[in-house]
Amino acid sequence: MKIYTRTGDHGETGLFDGTRVSKADARVDAYGEVDEVNAAIGLARALGVDAEVASELEHLQRDLHAVGALLADPQKRIAPRVDKAHIHEARIAELEAMIDRFDAELPPLHRFILSGGSPAGAALHVARTMCRRAERRIVALGEAAVDLEVITYINRLSDLLFTMARAVNHRAGVAETEW
Repeated sequence: MKIYTRTGDHGETGLFDGTRVSKADARVDAYGEVDEVNAAIGLARALGVDAEVASELEHLQRDLHAVGALLADPQKRIAPRVDKAHIHEARIAELEAMIDRFDAELPPLHRFILSGGSPAGAALHVARTMCRRAERRIVALGEAAVDLEVITYINRLSDLLFTMARAVNHRAGVAETEW
C-alpha cells in the first residue's frame, strides 16, 4: 500500500462509498477532528501512563478508528460483519463503567480545575478538548448523517478523557489546581 496516491492533489478525497468530496467537506472535517483526538490519546500513551490506563487508551484509539470509518461512510455500506467498524451501546456502557471506576479513586470536585498536571494528564486534557470539538463537528452534520451511538460515544468519551486525566494526575501525585 502506497502512502501517496496523488488522488488528493486537487483538494479532494474519497469517502468509503467512492464518492469524491472536497477536503473541506463537513464530513471530512468531522473525521479529521476524530483523528486528532486519536493522535492526542497516542501522545498521552507515549508520555507514560500505567499499564491499565495504557490498555484502555489503546482500546479507545481502536474505537476512534471505527468512528472515523463510520463518518467516512455516509451510505452505511460497511458490512455489519466488520464488527471493529461499529460502535455499540455496550461499548458506551463500558465507557460509563470506566468513568465510574476512575472517578471512585478521585477526590470529589467542588470547583472547576485548570487543565494540566503531569505530561500525560495534560495531554489527556488536550484530547478532551479536541474530543469536544469533534463532537461539535459531528453534531453539525445533522441527525440523519450519523448514528446516535456515534454522537453518544464521542460525548461519553470526552467525559472519560476528563476523568482519566484527573486519575493519571492523581496516580502521579500531581495536585489539581482549582479555578
